Amino acid sequence: MADILTPALGESVSEASIAKWTKKVGDAVKKDEVLVELETDKVSLEVVAPADGVLAAINAAEGDTVVPGTVLGSVSEGASAPAAAPAAAATPAAAPAASGGASIEIAVPTMGESVAEGSIGTWLKKSGDTVAKDELLVEIETDKVAVEVSAPAAGVLTIAADNGSTVTPGQVIGSISASGAAAAAPAAAPVAAAPANTGSAQAPASAHLSPAVQRVVSENNLNPASLSATGPKGNITKADAIAAIGAAAPSAPAAAAAPAAPRADQPREERVKMTRLRQTIARRLKESQNTAAQLTTFNEVDMTNVMALRAQYKEVFEKRHGVKLGFMSFFTKAVVQALHEIPAVNAEIDGTDIIYKNHYDIGVAVGTDKGLVVPVLRDADTLSLAGIEKGIGALGKAARDGALTMDQMQGGTFTITNGGTYGSLMSTPILNAPQSGILGMHNIVQRPMAINGEVKIRPMMYLALSYDHRIVDGKEAVTFLVRIKELLEDPARALLDL
Repeated sequence: MADILTPALGESVSEASIAKWTKKVGDAVKKDEVLVELETDKVSLEVVAPADGVLAAINAAEGDTVVPGTVLGSVSEGASAPAAAPAAAATPAAAPAASGGASIEIAVPTMGESVAEGSIGTWLKKSGDTVAKDELLVEIETDKVAVEVSAPAAGVLTIAADNGSTVTPGQVIGSISASGAAAAAPAAAPVAAAPANTGSAQAPASAHLSPAVQRVVSENNLNPASLSATGPKGNITKADAIAAIGAAAPSAPAAAAAPAAPRADQPREERVKMTRLRQTIARRLKESQNTAAQLTTFNEVDMTNVMALRAQYKEVFEKRHGVKLGFMSFFTKAVVQALHEIPAVNAEIDGTDIIYKNHYDIGVAVGTDKGLVVPVLRDADTLSLAGIEKGIGALGKAARDGALTMDQMQGGTFTITNGGTYGSLMSTPILNAPQSGILGMHNIVQRPMAINGEVKIRPMMYLALSYDHRIVDGKEAVTFLVRIKELLEDPARALLDL
């Protein structure tokens, strides 16, 4: 008998709630198969089977609150072996039936550290279809990234996991019959040859579009067959679709003349299931609003001196450190110094206690194709401008590649979000719970300002500080934001610790 235990829940997280059991007592389970989902105030966790066998007992029902080490249930080891054998044999048997020959299994790839399961998207082929080697077959969505699964060989496809099914790394979701491909090869060869000659410049009309690309294509009435494909294996990327929007702009008036045409064969509404990441984002943002007494204070900063310093040293900085000098390093330095002076903004509430943090782990909001994530730059107070730029660059790349670990996304003490990269003039950012403060950066705009009795044009940025009024008073919030303004308008202050 193997116990199913509640794992460690992360820094400063002492309890969790049972969200859902995926099995019931008496069901056969496999080692590392997801059995139960736990929800904390920071993240959702998955608990897997400790061994092969049968789920013998469930000790905590859905909705119950548990702490690390709680026994959630137990598995009778080895009892599932006889029951699992017929199911395991079914997949190999199905492939020869469809193709009449040996088959190669299609397995779920590793989906990133700490990712235990995903959901099957829409298969681009159906059982019995002939596929080419490396042809994209299906996308598997996790709460962090979408993983593409391609054909391991040319042949005939047999599907073993339906659309929407929950799968785990290593699970067999289909197979390819190599001998079936040989029989179909003569007929398929002429069709395959044409895309091979043109795939580097134009995507074939039948090219698969990921959900993010499909959204851009449909919203802008683009023709997939006319898009240049620069992605791996000749796939169209989101950047390819966005680039095509600008190229198609001159023809927009002509398209506008017949607005009904694109709608003729499209439904007026479309229902699409939210991705796991989007569900997590939605839940956590709403929890933040419901929990904290959120308030936002604003100020503006003259970016003249920071921009001049950056322009003067950006080339030598990049040659010396191998990374570009951006605005985020200046803002991070200013934030850290302001947090030193106003420690309440770097604290959090835990029940009836206030936890003051003597470390400065800055969360940096990063927009990806799948949604917003907030990786954490550790010990930012110990880093130079170059160290900050390198750290943020590495975290941003990992976020866009879907390679962030749970450790990289937990434990931040304060967050910075830069809506200015998208053109935002002003916003009221939502707190990243359980943090007590988040700084919103915005677009830099040339505006007339009164300088020593004269009107001058200056590059101005609005700043927004959202804070938890339960722990941070208005005076502290305003002082904090004014301090950041001072440090940015006179960057020498940060260097001289003034």
